Amino acid sequence: MNDPIRTCIVVADDPAVSGLVEIVRDIGEVPLAIVAGRRTVAEAVALTGVREVLWCGEPDSGTPVEAYAPAVARLVSSAAPQVVVGAATVAGRALLGAVAAVTGSPVLSGVTSIELDSNRVVLGQECYGGISTRILTVSGGPGVLAVGGGTISAPGSAGGTPAQITPVQASPLATARVTEQRAVQHTAVDLRSSRTVVGIGRGLKQEADLSLIRELAAALGGELACSRPLAEGVSWMAKELYLGISGRQISPDLYFAIGISGQLQHMAGVRNAGVIVAVNNDRNASVFDGCDYGVVGDLYRIVPAVVAALKV
Repeated sequence: MNDPIRTCIVVADDPAVSGLVEIVRDIGEVPLAIVAGRRTVAEAVALTGVREVLWCGEPDSGTPVEAYAPAVARLVSSAAPQVVVGAATVAGRALLGAVAAVTGSPVLSGVTSIELDSNRVVLGQECYGGISTRILTVSGGPGVLAVGGGTISAPGSAGGTPAQITPVQASPLATARVTEQRAVQHTAVDLRSSRTVVGIGRGLKQEADLSLIRELAAALGGELACSRPLAEGVSWMAKELYLGISGRQISPDLYFAIGISGQLQHMAGVRNAGVIVAVNNDRNASVFDGCDYGVVGDLYRIVPAVVAALKV
């Protein structure tokens, strides 16, 4: 393709890039991809419908992907796109931060819409947890966007032949080295694809009582999630299972909020649920302002009763 490059995705050694490509396709563009990471990642990205992959080369085991940030920024600057999209991950933000520094543009998140014209980018951005939208105009530099990475595209899902992979000269910084790696256990649950989710909050008295909530989730054929305090406060549940502005944002058909007060941070993460059912012993809890059905009462009595009814 010889037409000007208007969009670009930057990939930080993670092939889960469907979200990056889709946001560009929504504005009718085919992006250039710049990959800092393994050859296998570059090959996966080449299958997603991008125009070309610029690959920074195979990193050695002691080089963190963030060390390629200056090189990635230079490649983006040379391409001079109007929109740069990257994943809102730790490494992804490092690459985007370097791009922003070189191009003089801020890194923006929560973007809901994009429009391009000859010399500016018009963006819609969520505010206050998604209850409001503001319009931003970016000119004199690219719109640099941090978004959800999405999933790993299946081979050939974009149709056609893989994009060309072009190795480029990209020397990583030598000031940071990986000295040790420790495996961390993660849950395999994908809350974003779950049609029924049961969320539990600080109304639960002790960790052992999670079995009660798991029984409800199982009876409903759903998945278990939580509010932030249970994941980052008492560590009763995995961090990837908490819902909210800074956690997972979901859109199930049915969401149960059990013992959750209903603060804005949490409710913004579940506002796209089809039906929200809340159980709380405080009739003045904020959760009742945002639910479709509310039950005022003790979860230790209500949850077993619901489970029993579902098993009839």
